[in-house]
Amino acid sequence: MENYDDGLPESGLVREREIRRPHGPLPISRSQFWQMVKDGRLTPVKISPRVTCFWVQDVRALMRPRNEGGAS
Repeated sequence: MENYDDGLPESGLVREREIRRPHGPLPISRSQFWQMVKDGRLTPVKISPRVTCFWVQDVRALMRPRNEGGAS
């Protein structure tokens, strides 16, 4: 079991406001966030007409290059 220090739950779904700062680990604007969704870097999960979530593992995969310094 891995220990994450990013403020996100271990698994499950999270909403945009839990991902972006000041409440979340990604320091990006709302428009940058939704551009990443549009570009296919994050896949939205619609759980109701007005609620969109994202899988925590997808968010962590997006953050991984940033955390590892871009190492390949």
